[in-house]
Amino acid sequence: MQRLSPPPTSRRHVLANSLAAALVSATGPAAALAAGPERRLTVAAFPLVDVIAKDVLKTWAQRHPEVRAEVISRQYDDHHTAMTTALSTSGHLPDVIALEASYLGRFSLGTGLEDLSAPAFDAERLRDRFVPFAFQTARNREGRVVAMPTDIGPGSLFYRADLLAQAGLTEADLTRSWEDYVEAGAQLKARTGAYLIGDVRLLKDIVVRAGTPAGEGQFFDNQGRAQVTSPRFVRAFELARKVRRQGLDARVEVWFNDWAEMLKRGRLATEISGCWMAGQMANWVAPGTAGKWRVAQLPENAYCSYGGTYYAIPRRSAPERKQLAWQLIQELTLDRQRQLEAFQSQDAFPALLAAQEGPFFDQPVPFLGGQKARALWRDAARRIPVVRMHKQQKFADEVVNGELDNVLEYGKPIARALEDAQALLVHRANR
Repeated sequence: MQRLSPPPTSRRHVLANSLAAALVSATGPAAALAAGPERRLTVAAFPLVDVIAKDVLKTWAQRHPEVRAEVISRQYDDHHTAMTTALSTSGHLPDVIALEASYLGRFSLGTGLEDLSAPAFDAERLRDRFVPFAFQTARNREGRVVAMPTDIGPGSLFYRADLLAQAGLTEADLTRSWEDYVEAGAQLKARTGAYLIGDVRLLKDIVVRAGTPAGEGQFFDNQGRAQVTSPRFVRAFELARKVRRQGLDARVEVWFNDWAEMLKRGRLATEISGCWMAGQMANWVAPGTAGKWRVAQLPENAYCSYGGTYYAIPRRSAPERKQLAWQLIQELTLDRQRQLEAFQSQDAFPALLAAQEGPFFDQPVPFLGGQKARALWRDAARRIPVVRMHKQQKFADEVVNGELDNVLEYGKPIARALEDAQALLVHRANR
């Protein structure tokens, strides 16, 4: 089974696949300075956040000709690994770091990031300019802001309108509840032969996330205690087991060739993802299905974000360049026009509220049959609750997924599977 090889403009797929090659590039006329004291500013990023940063630096460098601005880009996982090492050793620290939302918990709970709430930066004054959840997610356990949001991925339910019509179903049949979503999937499979979803993990993930109490974490409560035996995990596992037993998931992993082929051939009736998926399907995954897809808010009016990007300043980076770094971060996150351009070119839905207004959001999306989907995503973005990230977020996800496999493949009782996951997380947290 092979992964797809996306074009370089496929930002979200590059992030998911981690396929981009490492590169280093200097930006702006400062690179050609022949005399005078030179100041350097380094931004560490990952594809295709690096493209957005370079575009900003082209004009930013014109106002700072004395500065040699440089973007260092690494493949997605390599970038975050390198930043973990740099922050822990204080070696080769950049001036600005781009961080993906799923990694933010690991970084924000340490001491490696600068406190942007401090008077020297006063990030608190900017709070009301962003969608609430994005700004609040950037707080550490002491409530201090350690990063600034730039883009988010409001989640939605993508569905094939033609397959729903063929099965005699409506959008409401999919969205009333997660149980109704699964029941509609059984009817879709019986009447059209299409699978409801690619893999049950997608369903398990969103049911768990959607049920997370505001202000708590997906796997840990606000006191850092594991909570994977809670009712929302039980419900998510039960729904996933029902989908698998009824043969409603195609058992294909997102971003692999067989997944894309099923999308192209109308074998997958729904997809649960961030709003950026519309661009991915339209531009290269399944362009031949244009006009057949629609989007809806997630079942039970659940609201969540799929990914997002933040900019931060390392606490131990060069002190004399921190104010310059802060100026650049503000330009990267607060410029309405740049945020809109990033959305239009890179599917980077803006976290900045001012960039969520304007005629672009009222325009029909051709791939979605002319639906004005951007307004729907905007509504979702403003309703997404704050879910706290934990430093063990990725480990907890691996543990829970492992136990889900035990339930689906080996018939392990759900209660015991979740208890075993809980015990492992408690053990890890107490180390």
